[in-house]
Amino acid sequence: MNFCVRRHLSDSLILSAMQIDKNRAVQHLMDLLAIPGPSGQEGEVAQVVRRKLLEAGCKKSWIREDDAHRRLGPGFTVGNLIVKIPGTRRATRRMFCGHMDTVPLCRGAVPVRRGNRVVSKGNTGLGADNRTAVACVVTLAEMLMNHNLSRPPLTLLFTVGEENGLNGAKAVRKSDLGNPTMGFNIDSGKPAEYLTSAIGAYRWTAHVHGRSSHAGVHPEDGISAVVIVARAIEQVVDRGFFGKVVKGRQSGTSNVGSIGGGESSNQVTDYVEVKGECRSHNRAFLDRILAAYRTAFEEAAGSVINAAGKAGRVVFKASHDYDSFSLARNSPVTVFAMKAARAAGFKPLCKRVDGGLDANYFNRKGIPSITFGAGQHHAHTVDEYCDIGEYLGGCRLAVALATED
Repeated sequence: MNFCVRRHLSDSLILSAMQIDKNRAVQHLMDLLAIPGPSGQEGEVAQVVRRKLLEAGCKKSWIREDDAHRRLGPGFTVGNLIVKIPGTRRATRRMFCGHMDTVPLCRGAVPVRRGNRVVSKGNTGLGADNRTAVACVVTLAEMLMNHNLSRPPLTLLFTVGEENGLNGAKAVRKSDLGNPTMGFNIDSGKPAEYLTSAIGAYRWTAHVHGRSSHAGVHPEDGISAVVIVARAIEQVVDRGFFGKVVKGRQSGTSNVGSIGGGESSNQVTDYVEVKGECRSHNRAFLDRILAAYRTAFEEAAGSVINAAGKAGRVVFKASHDYDSFSLARNSPVTVFAMKAARAAGFKPLCKRVDGGLDANYFNRKGIPSITFGAGQHHAHTVDEYCDIGEYLGGCRLAVALATED
């Protein structure tokens, strides 16, 4: 090809004649799926990723681990793995991300190939959520190094603790990432389905205090925390704020996830802890759902009174889990991502998701970020699988997004 013509073509178009090394890409996936790495214990995964990146040609000085685990506290053994690859042309920095942890259901997973899928051999989850992303980013680095593709400065981020609260993304510093101007988070199924909008959420805990008494001798002296909880939940349900919540044009979800308390059957229960969550794409409506729970517990506590006229009480605590975000179709990152996908032969579309993503925190930190897929399906179930064709498509799209001018 005439050099003067070639230099004006994007690397994603040149890549159409340069196939992803499918065998190596799939081997990266199989290797990473076989490694245990529950939230907070991603050390072995990080070691393998580091080794693979060095073998691909990345320099040791490009790779570091941040101190997120020390700032997150007990339960975290390693920080986020950050790789800064220098650019070959002058441009703003782009970021690619995948989370290293898997849910407890994936404990003991043994990945096996069945046709065009990778599944778990036993009765466990597979861990395609999100080892497909980790393998995809490793494959991206390998393609960049092996073919010396023209690129802007790139940051590869492998986060910890996504599954139990988006912790790595929450803790990572934008400056440690090199202040990228756009991000691409890999955490879904089909490559060309861009997740440009994600829900926001609260987690809450109700500490319900009653009064203990002998349930057989003097039950009237007690204040049952169990009754308070029952009344509160019944009120939330009756007012339409449990499960799928729709009020006019606004919608969201809520759930009571765990209830614990009580010591014996002959004691009026004096304490119960209740944990739950609520979600919505609209922050004001999210606050309204949370308020419905707070009000229900407070009213229920005041309504349970013993023979002495004393009532129960509740301490209701809520933490803002993550903000919702929505990227406009004409935002720079969306326009660029659509262009790069089309150049690579995809037909992209934009979707919103009712779950939290690392991208929620990236967008909050001022890194406009889109999420796309690399073949994971039925996450958090024993039916989880990876579609190999979609995984390879995700690898190809990642290279296009990293190299498109």
